[in-house]
Amino acid sequence: MKYWRVPLDADQIEVTRGIVHIVAERCKGCGYCIAFCPRDVLEVSPRYNAKGYHPPQVKRADECVNCHYCEIICPDFAIYSVEASADLV
Repeated sequence: MKYWRVPLDADQIEVTRGIVHIVAERCKGCGYCIAFCPRDVLEVSPRYNAKGYHPPQVKRADECVNCHYCEIICPDFAIYSVEASADLV
């Protein structure tokens, strides 16, 4: 994302990274997590779950900032993110 100016403390702020976990069998394919992800981390999977829906899949794992929007918006509690440790990123 490009801004018209850089914040004065941009070099002092550490952006956390996250790892997205998807419980595919709980998903009903609503797509809220895909639509509301601010970093465009998720996409629709070509495979089906047991209910016959297309669950999301991670397409850009390195872009996740662990904001938890996906798990807040999910009506089925089918997705969550955890903070990645520094040695994994």
